[in-house]
Amino acid sequence: MPEATGRSDHPRDVPRPEHPRPSVRRPDWLCLNGRWGFEVDAGDSGLERGLLDRPLAGAITVPFAPESELSGVGTTDFLPAVWYRREVELPGEWAGRRTLLHFGAVDHDATVWVDGEELARHRGGFTPFTVDLGHRRGTVTVVVRARDSRWGPQARGKQSTRYANYECFYTRTTGIWQTVWLEPVPDVSLARPRITPDVAGAAFHLEQPLRRSGTGRAGERAGWSLRVTVSDADGEVLTASVRADLDLSPRLALALPQGRVRLWSPQDPHLYDVRIALLDAGGAEVDAVDTYAGLRSVSIDGEAVLLNGEPVFQRLVLDQGYWPDGLMTAPSDAALVRDIELSLAAGFNGARLHQKVFEERFLFHADRMGYLCWGEFGDWGAAERGTELDREFQRPTASFVTQWLEALERDHSHPALIGWCGLNETYQRITDRITVLDDVTRGMFLAAKAMDTSRPVLDASGYSHRVAESDVWDSHNYTQDPVEFAQEVGGLARGAAHTNRGEEGQEWSVPHGGQPWFCSEFGGIWWRPDTEASDSSVDRGGESSWGYGRAPRSEEEFHERFAGLTAALLDDPLVFGYCYTQLTDVFQEQNGIYSFDRSTKLDVERVRAAQQRPAAIEQAWRSRADGPGRA
Repeated sequence: MPEATGRSDHPRDVPRPEHPRPSVRRPDWLCLNGRWGFEVDAGDSGLERGLLDRPLAGAITVPFAPESELSGVGTTDFLPAVWYRREVELPGEWAGRRTLLHFGAVDHDATVWVDGEELARHRGGFTPFTVDLGHRRGTVTVVVRARDSRWGPQARGKQSTRYANYECFYTRTTGIWQTVWLEPVPDVSLARPRITPDVAGAAFHLEQPLRRSGTGRAGERAGWSLRVTVSDADGEVLTASVRADLDLSPRLALALPQGRVRLWSPQDPHLYDVRIALLDAGGAEVDAVDTYAGLRSVSIDGEAVLLNGEPVFQRLVLDQGYWPDGLMTAPSDAALVRDIELSLAAGFNGARLHQKVFEERFLFHADRMGYLCWGEFGDWGAAERGTELDREFQRPTASFVTQWLEALERDHSHPALIGWCGLNETYQRITDRITVLDDVTRGMFLAAKAMDTSRPVLDASGYSHRVAESDVWDSHNYTQDPVEFAQEVGGLARGAAHTNRGEEGQEWSVPHGGQPWFCSEFGGIWWRPDTEASDSSVDRGGESSWGYGRAPRSEEEFHERFAGLTAALLDDPLVFGYCYTQLTDVFQEQNGIYSFDRSTKLDVERVRAAQQRPAAIEQAWRSRADGPGRA
């Protein structure tokens, strides 16, 4: 799976130079990471004050947010608006093609001007957007303004709305925080393909949207076709073609020949290389992209969630995706790989990608390393000042749904993703009125189901389940005593799935309908290897050190508690998985398996050993499969 390399006049000076979109690659592209002009606009008056038309007062290193150390700015105060400016020389060899300007993510409301002309606006801090520069040539001036309000409902994830960090809220991210890059394409080009595996049919189903720029002439694409070649390590597996002049998005069923079928799994994360070419009527190549695909299925049978027809107990870890120096932006591509390696070393086989949409390169590495992931969204921020109207504590806006749709579209084809969940810990009492939270929860659920019928969808992780037909069910439970925890989560056999409620017993959810159940947050054991941080008698407050429950008095007590909590879920034949909080410490939240700097603070082998025995649901399934009537 070769990767395209970015063009740069000074490649050693470019941070994060790797291709930001490894699932859709063309050989020609230009990374725009590095030094940009930068200025804070504290009063959001920059447009009136002429910031669009003049050089900016400071500088920043993109793609790192100004709050981060790696940006070279390092300011952690509130930034209502920030401005970026850069002169870009478009490569002369791109003449005759359109230039697309891609932004991986800009938090939160972005406006983009090129040579003084406004070309794009985008709302949402987690998802990509593209600006079509047309056939511009020579040097262009790119200006970006990002607005990021402290107040009101806004999808923020874990970003603190106080000046300082506290409890499980962290330093904010404003402006550009993922790679910015250019790419040349023809007037009619291939957009992001959507590849859906079909294990039963030993095939991939490809839907290939076409991007059309300009008006064109009627009939000029008559006779055009799409050619798709699938390869593996032994060479070409198949080539198929379909007309590209009839449908908005040509479709193909790519049936794999017998003997070349190889499933993707955590034990064997096999990926096929896929090349997609758009051909004109004479057979000449108009455009082409390289991508990849993994053949695997996700299904539900009774209480079990199956991967390729077999239960794989989901030993997940909560991954916040923060780094001390880069905040939400990994300092390097190797740092993304390292987090997966650390998780696997500790005995986990996947992660909930928590309260953010992770950059796509993380999913690329998960695909090739066999690391199971739940695709989620940074929805925290729906309950901000001014939202508690008529007892409605969450009032998410329409932009929650639009961003979620963009995330679903971006990540559809990644085999490592095995489920979707758009909301986390939304809490609100159920009354006889339909609320904004009810509408948006159902809207985000239906969006995921409409965009993707191949994966299960959870309406909300923990707390307020508002969609009765949710594919799976869950709860969060941070009880620290293993015996008490086992009693609380062990009700499935008597039809009483643990469900989160308000402090006074208020009902937050519709009734559990018998769906497969897992504990999607538990543990969070508050532990630092030094006495001061772990002494439960010391009240340090949520700003200095924070975790769940009483901190263990020793590392031995930590391991006994961890083993007891995981055993309660591993030994229940009706539980299909769990998610332990969390992979690393994050600032003051000191309940990770590893320290914030990814150094070791525990005997990781003991953490791994506690999780390695077969889960009861896996054993029960195999017993049934070996019994009478099951071939």
